[in-house]
Amino acid sequence: MKIADVRKTAFAMPLTNPSYPPGPYRFVNREYLIITYRTDPDALRAVVPEPLTVKDPIVKYEFIRMPDSTGFGDYTESGQVIPVEFEGKPGGFVHSMYLNDDAPIAGGREIWGFPKKLAEPSLRAEKDTLVGTLDYGSVRVATGTMGYKHKTLDTATIKAALEVPGFLLKIIPHVDCTPRICELVRYRLEDITVKGAWSGPAGLELGDHALAPVAELPVREVLSAVHILADLTLGLGEVVHDYLKG
Repeated sequence: MKIADVRKTAFAMPLTNPSYPPGPYRFVNREYLIITYRTDPDALRAVVPEPLTVKDPIVKYEFIRMPDSTGFGDYTESGQVIPVEFEGKPGGFVHSMYLNDDAPIAGGREIWGFPKKLAEPSLRAEKDTLVGTLDYGSVRVATGTMGYKHKTLDTATIKAALEVPGFLLKIIPHVDCTPRICELVRYRLEDITVKGAWSGPAGLELGDHALAPVAELPVREVLSAVHILADLTLGLGEVVHDYLKG
C-alpha cells in the first residue's frame, strides 16, 4: 500500500478493518436509569479536572441499555457523570463508563475520549422494580433499583436535561508512553425524541474494586432517580482545552 493510500484510507484501528464505522451514531430506544446521589466533596474535587468546576457534591450514576445503535449494535453501559460548570455554563463530566461491547469501547475512547472499560452491566425490569447492575468479572460493583414508573415526568424537561453538554478528558499515549493527546472535549446529544420518562423511589449500592473504583465516590444520600426512553444521535465532539499547550 502506497503512502498516499494510507493517508486516504486511514480512519481508525486497524487500518484495513476498523472496529467501528464513521459517525454520527444514532440510538433508537435508548433506555436510562439515572440515580442522582450526594457524595463526599473532597473525593469529587480530586477527580474533576480544571478548567471544569464543581458546585455541589453530586453524582449521577447511570445504567443505559442500547438495543439499536448505528455501527455499535446492541449493548449496555454503566458509569458516573458529575455535574460541572465550564465557563459559567452547566455540563456533565463523564468520570467512568463500563461496557460489554468492543466496538463502542474502541470508538468511544478513540474518537471522543469516553473513559470506557470492559465489564458486564445490565438493566432490566424485575416485576415492580427497574434493576441496574454492574459486574467487573465475577465481582458485583454496583446495584441500582427504582420503583417501576411510579410517576410520569414532563418529557420537555427531560429533553432539556439531555441536551446539556458533556465533557471528557481524552488521553492518547505516544509510543514512549508520554501523552500524545491530552484534551478536554465537549460533546452533545442531538435530534432527541423523548418517548417517556418516569421517576420512583430508588436505592444505590456501590462496592469496592481495585479496577472499577466506582465506590471512590461514595453514596452519602440518594436524591432522586429517573427512567428514560429516547431516540437520539451522539454528536461528534470539539476540543475546548488542550492540556499540552500550557
